[in-house]
Amino acid sequence: MKGDSLGEFEELVLLATCSLGDEAYANTIKDEVETHSERTYNLSAIHAALYRLEEKGYLNSELGAPTQKRGGKRKRIFQPTSYGIKSLKKNREMRESLWQNIDLKTLRMAD
Repeated sequence: MKGDSLGEFEELVLLATCSLGDEAYANTIKDEVETHSERTYNLSAIHAALYRLEEKGYLNSELGAPTQKRGGKRKRIFQPTSYGIKSLKKNREMRESLWQNIDLKTLRMAD
């Protein structure tokens, strides 16, 4: 698999994909990422991240059934791979470990 690091934006896209289950296609992933990050993203950035994650082995995709609503076009549905889920867990454990090392006084300074 190409590369093993997961960038911040890629992590958000992968997390959104995991949370959406069978509804994980580019538009719903974009909405989910924007909702939780409170930022706006271009759909092409989401597509680029999805295909990069698939190339790295974090995601698989398949075309869904054509729908009348989309004029017979099919959606590409993304699913996390076991490698993708393991990488998310590893990132979460690393972050939690770092958070445990932060002095609470330091965090209160930002209030």
